[in-house]
Amino acid sequence: MPKASASTAEAESGKPRRFISGVVEGFYGRPWTMEQRTELFKREQKWGLNTYLYAPKDDYKHRMYWRDLYSSEEAEQLAALISAAKANGVDFIYAISPGLDMTFSNPQEVAALKRKLDQVRAFGCSSFSLLFDDIETEMCPVDKRAFSSFAHAQVDITNEVFTHLGQPGTFLFCPTDYCAAFCSPSVSQSAYLHTVGDNLLPGINVLWTGPKVVSHHITVESIVEVTSALKRPPVIWDNIHANDYDPQRIFLGPYKDRPSDLIPKLRGVLTNPNCEYYPNFVAIHTLATWCRSNVGGAGGAKDVEMTGDEEAGSDPCYSPQRALTLALTDWLEEFLTSDKPGGRRPPNHAPPKKESSDEEPMQTDGGEPVYVPGPGENPLFTAEPLTLGDLQLLSELFYLPYEHGSTARTMLTELDWLKGNREAVGGGSDPNAEWRSRAERFDVMCVAVMTMFNRLSNAPNRSILYDLYNYICDIKSGVNMARAYVSQLGGRSIPSPRVICVDPEPWSFRGGLSGEFQRMLPCHGNRDLFRHPPMTTVYSIRPYCPEDQAEVLKIHEETRRQGGATAPESTLPALISDGLPGQLAPSSNCGFVLEDERGVCGYALGLTDATAAAQNLQRVLLRDFPSLATMKLHPRVTDLAPAKRMISCLLSSMKTSGCRGVFCELRKSDRKMVDFYSDLGSFRPLKVTGLPQEVIVMGTSL
Repeated sequence: MPKASASTAEAESGKPRRFISGVVEGFYGRPWTMEQRTELFKREQKWGLNTYLYAPKDDYKHRMYWRDLYSSEEAEQLAALISAAKANGVDFIYAISPGLDMTFSNPQEVAALKRKLDQVRAFGCSSFSLLFDDIETEMCPVDKRAFSSFAHAQVDITNEVFTHLGQPGTFLFCPTDYCAAFCSPSVSQSAYLHTVGDNLLPGINVLWTGPKVVSHHITVESIVEVTSALKRPPVIWDNIHANDYDPQRIFLGPYKDRPSDLIPKLRGVLTNPNCEYYPNFVAIHTLATWCRSNVGGAGGAKDVEMTGDEEAGSDPCYSPQRALTLALTDWLEEFLTSDKPGGRRPPNHAPPKKESSDEEPMQTDGGEPVYVPGPGENPLFTAEPLTLGDLQLLSELFYLPYEHGSTARTMLTELDWLKGNREAVGGGSDPNAEWRSRAERFDVMCVAVMTMFNRLSNAPNRSILYDLYNYICDIKSGVNMARAYVSQLGGRSIPSPRVICVDPEPWSFRGGLSGEFQRMLPCHGNRDLFRHPPMTTVYSIRPYCPEDQAEVLKIHEETRRQGGATAPESTLPALISDGLPGQLAPSSNCGFVLEDERGVCGYALGLTDATAAAQNLQRVLLRDFPSLATMKLHPRVTDLAPAKRMISCLLSSMKTSGCRGVFCELRKSDRKMVDFYSDLGSFRPLKVTGLPQEVIVMGTSL
């Protein structure tokens, strides 16, 4: 018998569901402490959030040893945590993740799962979640005989547990295909999602991360699509501030790129933020502002007042920049408040001194007066108090996964320009005026970063500082080296051993063994944001596969038309590369494609041995340059930085395959590619007799 959809059940009850909003502790790594979670509940109550989902991946009784019951000591802690959440009006959802090794058809396994959840229910928990994310999709032989699909197995267990617990008011299910990127062939045609939607009991909500695991944008259209498949609106598990996948990054930017029009089309939003607890102030604060921005739908009250300089087409109910300013203003108060009651504060952070002549001198914990240097003595090394501007700079340096903040983008742009135009300095003593001006501008920004670091290091709240310290030390070191490099280019200093040295200190380079591995891979760095500013589109480079052939051929035809070749192709001089990847297949590991948000937008293919295909070329040429490379870009690709990285990937792979020299053929009418190869600096024109006048051959040694 078909089950009523969740939306139908809601309409029949006449009771609108509560919008779930809050935090999921769902990252990999060290879980938060009980004290931090209790503090989180207070913040959630203060900011208007109502939910906490307990799902730390590395709590071994949540995932790895899910069958094990909690000890008496653990039970006492968990019961106290559930009580603290209730005291602050926060719904504590206990999640369990049995999918790593559960045999779904074994009644003993199902009984163990119920026994574990019954124990937690006895602690006072009334909301639960079953998570089947990040697990293998292949069922064991026993389950294959019992269930027609993995989705049927998961839904069957989830419905049984939900019923056993008395159909709790809040029950969440996390599917294995929890984002659009995992759905085959698409969200609307996913057999897995349709099985979940058709068979999951209507009182169960489904978690969803959006188009990707870490989604750049979540649109209304994408939510409408997944709602249709699931037969209910999803609860967003948002990884936009998650950093457990990269220990060198932390995200302090605002909640953004999710229009407030989503709110009435969702069951809720939970942020899965940074692993470090204290720096999540901004992520959670701005999410709370977003959730309040459109509570009543399109006509709801606006929590953030919009300013007159908002961009056209921006969200009418929510401004990420304004929300960020509000969050940083509140965070500044925490920074300036000591986390150790009774502990000594730096003198310049002390409350203003009252105007009274009979006050006692400020006392330390030991009862001794603060040391005051005398005439001619060294001044005390203390920084000025932290400012809102410092926190704004901090946020811009550690913004979001898909973008840097404005100051970071400006610094990268300036450094890239200064490096690329260093010849303007010349050999004289007076550098080019523009170069000097931009170098000074860059230096001012570097000084601001150093000042911010010193003020953060002197802030009274050490708990926040310690969570941030590795990150701010890293950015300070990188900015210092960049500053020294620019100073060296301008002739203001001798070459710094910190920048250029044959035997550098270990702190002057990054990455350790992981970095060494990455530098050996042909695509290293293709996800660096704004590596060659001013890139505004996010590109990715991946290996070419046979399924890409149709898209590659479309790009080939489009570039032929855009390159000024208006005549029929049969009248154009033939190029060997025209056969790639049609008549000729690229050599193994010698093909890459460039993708943007719209799909494949470029390709680079190579033949390690082109002698058979290039019989008409001179033997001398083929002796020195026996390999062929070709690259094409869709006309919508205007930034050539990703193209440079793609051709570098190809040449690196061809060199690894044993190639010693590569040539490429170009039509003179294709000015974009002629200029591209000329600007690379590694390719040079080759003299080849007998070629059509329209054809140019260039080559490079590997």
